[in-house]
Amino acid sequence: MKKEIEKKYNHIVVEKNKYDFWVKNNYFKANSNSKKPPYSIVIPPPNVTGKLHLGHAWDGSLQDTLIRFKKLSGYDTLFLPGMDHAGIATQVKVEQRLKEEGVNRFDLGRKAFLDKVWEWKEEYASTIRQQWEKLGLSLDYSLEKFTYSPELNKLVNHVFVTMYEKKLIYKDKRIVNWDPIQKTAISNIEVIYKDTNGAMYFFKYYLQNSKEYLTVATTRPETMFGDVCVVVNPNDERYKQYIGKNVINPVNNQIIPIIGDDYVEIEFGTGVMKCTPAHDPNDFIIGKKYNLDQVICMNIDGTMNQNALEFENLDRFLAREKLVEKLKNQDLFIKKEEIVHQVGYSERSNAIVEPYLSEQWFVKMDKLANQVLDFQNSDQKINFYPKRFDDVLKKWMQNINDWTISRQLWWGHQIPAWYNKNNDQMYVGIEPPVDIENWVQDEDVLDTWFSSALWPFATLEWNHQNPSKLFERYFPTNVLITGYDIIFFWVARMVFSSLEFTKQKPFNDCLLHGLIRDEQGRKMSKSLGNGVDPMQVVEEFGADSMRYFLLTNSSPGQDLRYSEEKLRASWNFVNKIWNASRFVMLNIDEVVSSETLNSLIKKTKSYQNVADKWILNRLSLAKKNYYESFNKYEFTLTGKTIYNFIWEDYCSWYLELSKAELNSQDFQNKEVTKAVLGYVLKEILMMLHPLMPFISEEIYQNLDLKKSILDEVFENDSYDFEIIGFEEIVIESINKIREFRVLHEIKNINHISFNLNDTNSKFTSLGQDLIEVMNKYLQTLTNSSVAKKTLNTKFTSIPVGDCFLEIENSDFIDQEKQILKLEERKIVLENEIKRSKNLLNNKNFLEKANEVKIQSEKDKAKDYQYQYDLIIEKIKELKNK
Repeated sequence: MKKEIEKKYNHIVVEKNKYDFWVKNNYFKANSNSKKPPYSIVIPPPNVTGKLHLGHAWDGSLQDTLIRFKKLSGYDTLFLPGMDHAGIATQVKVEQRLKEEGVNRFDLGRKAFLDKVWEWKEEYASTIRQQWEKLGLSLDYSLEKFTYSPELNKLVNHVFVTMYEKKLIYKDKRIVNWDPIQKTAISNIEVIYKDTNGAMYFFKYYLQNSKEYLTVATTRPETMFGDVCVVVNPNDERYKQYIGKNVINPVNNQIIPIIGDDYVEIEFGTGVMKCTPAHDPNDFIIGKKYNLDQVICMNIDGTMNQNALEFENLDRFLAREKLVEKLKNQDLFIKKEEIVHQVGYSERSNAIVEPYLSEQWFVKMDKLANQVLDFQNSDQKINFYPKRFDDVLKKWMQNINDWTISRQLWWGHQIPAWYNKNNDQMYVGIEPPVDIENWVQDEDVLDTWFSSALWPFATLEWNHQNPSKLFERYFPTNVLITGYDIIFFWVARMVFSSLEFTKQKPFNDCLLHGLIRDEQGRKMSKSLGNGVDPMQVVEEFGADSMRYFLLTNSSPGQDLRYSEEKLRASWNFVNKIWNASRFVMLNIDEVVSSETLNSLIKKTKSYQNVADKWILNRLSLAKKNYYESFNKYEFTLTGKTIYNFIWEDYCSWYLELSKAELNSQDFQNKEVTKAVLGYVLKEILMMLHPLMPFISEEIYQNLDLKKSILDEVFENDSYDFEIIGFEEIVIESINKIREFRVLHEIKNINHISFNLNDTNSKFTSLGQDLIEVMNKYLQTLTNSSVAKKTLNTKFTSIPVGDCFLEIENSDFIDQEKQILKLEERKIVLENEIKRSKNLLNNKNFLEKANEVKIQSEKDKAKDYQYQYDLIIEKIKELKNK
């Protein structure tokens, strides 16, 4: 070939324009008419809230490496791109931008505000596509989807209406998790619980017309304005005589009843519980049970309403402080105990969540959850990697609450429900009512996860009446890859939505990875300022290096620590591949197929290139391990297999061993070695390609083969030459001889000759004479040789395998050099002995130093003298030889 690539690897040059080449030549496009088996992955859609982070890069690399691997394995692959409208998250971002401009969404109105959000979406969608390009994701852009596109909106409406008609969706006034900053309901799994410093406040609830009072404790005094009763356990001897009587609510002097219910634990707290049905989920249940009033005392922004009397319009926490102070002054406050308790925070705004009575839309989960449980207990179940996440999913499904799906936002799928302006009639339908002028549509939108739950079949254009060709060919998708942190948010919801509507699972496998942490093991966050921009990593190290690092440094389900040191090691590995390829290309004429190589080996009767046979055997073993680990999603093992084969077997050994043949006069053997060099390089590039697409394509295109490496398919070749002993003896001999030279400071220019003692060896032949095989490689790599010869009595023996390399001491020991070294050591010891004697004769030292120090110095003097005497004897011995 004698074709030369640049001397130095430059990732910026190598990775430039490759992506355009792939896209323009349709290498990423799926072919639904192909006779190849299909393999599909739909991308977890990134939110259009900003740029991709390192977690997205990890997620995308995992998916892309599988797609490229399957394409090279002969599959018709589909990697379908898309993005998520991300309701709350995107609306927050746009509102922040508008705030900086001095505008809010209410000033604009719904339509104008949504126009602003669409502008934002287009801006960031373009950025995300550019980042996908930098990462090398082989996405079929002709099928790109968006969770809030008109097409998906139609599907979302169909799903909503169908579920409503099946009574799987209902509207009700219930306690929800309320985000007072975003002014919207959120679901249970959007609440993050944190240990928070708080207090338990104790108040006097006087009995009506009495000086006696009950002690009531609460962590939220501001909700006392919504109290409608107090509750005691009917079996509590302290309080059962009070049941049926009344107490005075200390905050507003309202008369409220005392009721008995065994929900109250006798041993917990004071045994008296205030009941606030509109501000506590458990109180809500009691309120329903006894048909109690539902008094709301807060506004949707977390301020107090008119029921809070003089505290109206105060923030709930400020109202708490002022209320406690007021009750102290009225002698209605007993005490305050500092506590640390679990408090719910909104995942998006970090506001403390308020349990709040609100009319919302809900998904009834019991039937859907049981459907998932039954499916996961069947033979058709989704395979989770790691397996433990199957149990995680099941446990959640066994304890699931109904899902709050309505959100008080403007950006998102508006709920397809209309209310008659003239009566209480509600209409739910895919299309608006015919007499639309008499109706007003529900202003709420659906939770982002409601549309995301349809993603696997929505992206493949599923239609309940006439399933698309795309859906029929590529659904269920082969694997979903995502972080374990959204197994409840997204994975579970995709499973029950798919089972309910398509009657199929959404994906065959679910591979869950962890979180990316910084080098100290901390979660990456804006507050810590420890986030890493993947585009900066690509700029500094290249996409290939970053992908290799992300793919091979964590097992499924485990977190990954970012490490710049490991990134540099990845870059060094890529550079090693570059340099090895350059060497090969300068020494071969062409790259041959396995068929041509096998034919060449067979017709070369004098073929004795054991190193060629060895590397082909090692290649076959590496490919076997590579395929196995890839198909099990064990990419760390994949990376280890590739690294060891390329760095150790191919670069460190075979390229060196091949020089023996390349420099030989045997034309036929030389041609075979050239063929092996090129063939193995091509196989290396193909194994590398799923992990390092850019450099593998660059080098491949310089080999004058097909148009792209993506036109290739893995060859099912396997080699198992009988060369027992090559690694155990020949390679080990090279290592041992190199060590021997270093130990005895023998320059490489000086030839060394060994006796080969293989008397008791079982490796007496490698298909040819052992000495001949060894000398071929020893001469080239170590400037040494082996032979059968008689040795004098004084010789050194080096074990290799079950043989010995033997060499007369006089052949390598330089007596003059040894004497010189001993004389130098003798002078050092003389000085130490003199120093020690002076110190031990020093009266001042002997009086001031402790016994341990003195004894230590005596021991040193004795040891120095012993070493000195030995050296004197050795020098005499060498001089008399």
